[in-house]
Amino acid sequence: MAKDETYPMTAEGRDKLKNELEDLKINQRPKVVKRIKIARSYGDLSENSEYESAKDEQSMLESRITTIEHMLQYAEIIDSNASDKDEVTVGKRVTFQELPDEEPETYQIVGAAEADPMSGKISNDSPIAKGLLGHRLNDQVTIQIPAGDMKVKITKVE
Repeated sequence: MAKDETYPMTAEGRDKLKNELEDLKINQRPKVVKRIKIARSYGDLSENSEYESAKDEQSMLESRITTIEHMLQYAEIIDSNASDKDEVTVGKRVTFQELPDEEPETYQIVGAAEADPMSGKISNDSPIAKGLLGHRLNDQVTIQIPAGDMKVKITKVE
């Protein structure tokens, strides 16, 4: 991870990461340490699957903690109100309709750290977000996606 890398995110996304970090450190870490201690008490560690499993879990947990700490350290909080209200920017929710007559779709464009497509939050690095960013309400945009070009009309920006 490059030191000069930034992680664009909303204030809500930052708060969610802070809460996850707190949970990992205060609740999850002690549980894993306890599992390791119990598994050690079983004796020979070379054939102890409980110990190996707990150590693997500890490794993944510590990796996630490090990743979140890094993202928070280099977080760039996006204020979607700082731009024109009709312009698509990170932090805004945008509704668009694929032309000629598909159903409207709505997504909030967020930084990669808080992307969750299942809850309608797409990364600013995704092809759809890249195609929409910088455009305005009622613009017709051609977005390059892996399946080919997609023509859309932006119907709402909030």
